[in-house]
Amino acid sequence: MRRHIGYRIAAHVVLLAGSVVMLFPFIWTVATSLKDISEVFTFPPKLLGKELRWDNYVKVWERYPFDRFFLNTVKITAIVVVGQLLTSSMAGYVFARLRFRGRDTLFLLYLATIIIPVQVTVIPNFFQMKLYGLLDTHWSLILPGLVSAFGTFLLRQFFLTIPAALEEAAKIDGCNPFGIYWRIFVPLSKPAMATLGIFICNGVWNDFYNPLIFLNSTNKMTLTLGLATMQGLYSTDWPVLMAATTISILPIIIVFLLAQDLFVRGVTLSGLKGE
Repeated sequence: MRRHIGYRIAAHVVLLAGSVVMLFPFIWTVATSLKDISEVFTFPPKLLGKELRWDNYVKVWERYPFDRFFLNTVKITAIVVVGQLLTSSMAGYVFARLRFRGRDTLFLLYLATIIIPVQVTVIPNFFQMKLYGLLDTHWSLILPGLVSAFGTFLLRQFFLTIPAALEEAAKIDGCNPFGIYWRIFVPLSKPAMATLGIFICNGVWNDFYNPLIFLNSTNKMTLTLGLATMQGLYSTDWPVLMAATTISILPIIIVFLLAQDLFVRGVTLSGLKGE
């Protein structure tokens, strides 16, 4: 009994130490955003400066079009999240519940696209967006992000866990396949949808590579690209940059906190059962 309690205490200590290590970079970012620039590189390092400089957060909005960066990112993220949830759930339902020749082979081929690095597809996407006249527009980031093999796989695995009796009862009541998908599978898949939504939101919000390739105009830049432009060639106002970084992180934290219950349920339930 004592040994069991000792193991539990040791496990909690290790987890607590790990959480502190994981949180420390964020804590240091927030602390740096409240320093004077002369206190950033002092030795020995200090977590806080002599005076909390809240005006660094004001300078973010005064010096840079940060509101435009923020709104651009919100717009792109919201459209991609809604679009990808819709396409992934529809494709997941088709691959999980509808039966047709070559279904499993088609799904495996589609799933195999996950292993293709984004660097391989960026050149074809670039020329395709150029052909459509969509370079330096937000659509060049939105359209390629509307479909996801990972999202389809995640929701397919969840749909496989839904009892077939519900589907059969809906068919007896005269419901067509789309009605079954929309009225039964979508409401029951909120945990999985929330999990996928958080993954999509985090990926699009923090994406730097694609905006760097497809966007040129300052007024169309996303947060990640905007943060990169705040770094000067010869000098950088690190407290202001850390203040901007802190602001850009907060929405993702809020989204996760609001959806954490559904996220935990989705991670627990999704992908545990096969056909």
